[in-house]
Amino acid sequence: MATAKKTTVKKISTAKKAPAKRAVVTKKKASATAVPKMRSFHVSPDYPSFGTFKITRQTVYWIIIVSFIIFMQMWILALQMETSTYIENELSALKAGI
Repeated sequence: MATAKKTTVKKISTAKKAPAKRAVVTKKKASATAVPKMRSFHVSPDYPSFGTFKITRQTVYWIIIVSFIIFMQMWILALQMETSTYIENELSALKAGI
């Protein structure tokens, strides 16, 4: 006796599948307060806070530049004072001679 072979019915989908949406990745600007991510077995860069004080070569350069500017300003002020006293003395001598 032969048994009838069962046929399988394939379902055909007539609805179109929507294309897979890609995730939109936006790049965010790193803010000043953002802390860098720590990665294992990697040396993390040193980001000192704003309030830390460390004397570096640049600090020495700025001290030299600012002290030179202050010295030049004091020298200019001294020349202006000498010039103004000289002019006042000359004017008073001219008035006394009249």
